[in-house]
Amino acid sequence: MTLSLKRRLILRVIIVLPLVAALLFGPAGTLRFWQGWVLLAIFAGFNNLFLGYFYRRDPKLVERRLQSRETQPKQKQFKILWLPMWIGTLAMPGFDHRFGWSAALLGTVPPALEAFSFAIICAGWLVVFYVMRFNSFASAVVQVEAGQKVITDGPYRLVRHPMYTGFVLMILATPVALGSYLSLAPAVLLVPVLMFRMADEERLLRRDLPGYAEYCERTRYRLVPYLY
Repeated sequence: MTLSLKRRLILRVIIVLPLVAALLFGPAGTLRFWQGWVLLAIFAGFNNLFLGYFYRRDPKLVERRLQSRETQPKQKQFKILWLPMWIGTLAMPGFDHRFGWSAALLGTVPPALEAFSFAIICAGWLVVFYVMRFNSFASAVVQVEAGQKVITDGPYRLVRHPMYTGFVLMILATPVALGSYLSLAPAVLLVPVLMFRMADEERLLRRDLPGYAEYCERTRYRLVPYLY
């Protein structure tokens, strides 16, 4: 089992990192895109840190994070909507860098704002890491497993879907970090798509996970405390 998991992790790195690099630098038409290099370094660093940490301490969580085949019909619809929009969110800043659309229409993104956006991306990754430390059942697919329990500690005291909170931070900060105001359009559209997934996930958890409905009554907010 461990050897198989290790091979899958290596395969993931071999496939995913070049793919992200291609989406960043291919549309830019150049490697002289420093924002792309910073984002790629953050992505690679946090991915390798997370996978290495949880591979040693919680390999079952890593197994769950490597799953990709959804069984729920609405989650399959989510993937159909999510994938092209996420690809567009990563690729459009490269085109913007290449052709200067944002600079011509709205002005160049200030370096300080880009740096702040990169900090927000890092904060989003740290939120995801914090969530995984509390929830070993944080699978990449929507499911309820035998023996699964409702998690109410840590970030789950504040919101019901803290991992999605981290994702939203990363999604909305990525275009600005890459120097593209216009790329905020596909990024913003990803948020309601994520909310669609979240609503269906809650429906499943309320139905199949004992105690989840009561947890929802106690923890009112889904993503942002006192807001939503």
